[in-house]
Amino acid sequence: MNNVRWLDEVKFNEQGLVPAIAQHHQTGRVLMVAWMNREALALTAEKNQAVYFSRSRNKLWHKGEESGHFQTVHEIRLDCDADVIVLQIEQHGGIACHTGRESCFYRKLTPQGWEIVDAQLKDPSQIYAAEKSSNPHTIAMNASNAQSEQVEVLSYLGQMMTERKGADPDSSYVAKLYHKGLNKILEKIGEESIETILAAKELQLVANEDNKNDLIYEVADLWFHTIVMLGHFDLDPQLVLNELARRQGLSGLVEKANRSH
Repeated sequence: MNNVRWLDEVKFNEQGLVPAIAQHHQTGRVLMVAWMNREALALTAEKNQAVYFSRSRNKLWHKGEESGHFQTVHEIRLDCDADVIVLQIEQHGGIACHTGRESCFYRKLTPQGWEIVDAQLKDPSQIYAAEKSSNPHTIAMNASNAQSEQVEVLSYLGQMMTERKGADPDSSYVAKLYHKGLNKILEKIGEESIETILAAKELQLVANEDNKNDLIYEVADLWFHTIVMLGHFDLDPQLVLNELARRQGLSGLVEKANRSH
């Protein structure tokens, strides 16, 4: 965007910053909140990839530059007071939070206090392996904190499907799928299967980091929607792992115990 007059309409604060909310362009889920200065916002619009300003490091921060979890920007919106930005994004790798979760908003207020309700999808020490050598103290601290909050992914997803089946269709993407019925769920599995195949072919043609992340992202989508399908029939995803374990001569309990170490 060569015409930068639109930037003059944004009300940056005294530090020259504006808050930016990153929202999943399909599900509408808020994934993270960060800050942008004028240059970061201009680069985001130019590259169609999220660029923020890190206050702690006092420099521009291209989301994904260390983790590989880039954000493709589909749309940029400005609120009525012109002092908040909303980005409609696709989160590559499916992880926006430095703790290894889809969203930074993974804690819910309950009568017992803040409860962790989102699964950790990847260990932060693996995500930030490249940075570890340059700043081991920070990464070790983040990894330790995140590890203590780890949630069993399949158990979490199985429980979530049970809860979303009876929920208001407008309350979540999964609840809406269940409301639309099995045919819609199967349609999504078909779509994700095709997208997984195309991503695999792209990776075969060009084996770069972006295509690797795209394939991982599409496989995660495919697995997720098959778990939604299992939930339709009240089948726990652990049953699939038990079957895989049986084929390898392991009991489901032994296999699950091995995964916990």
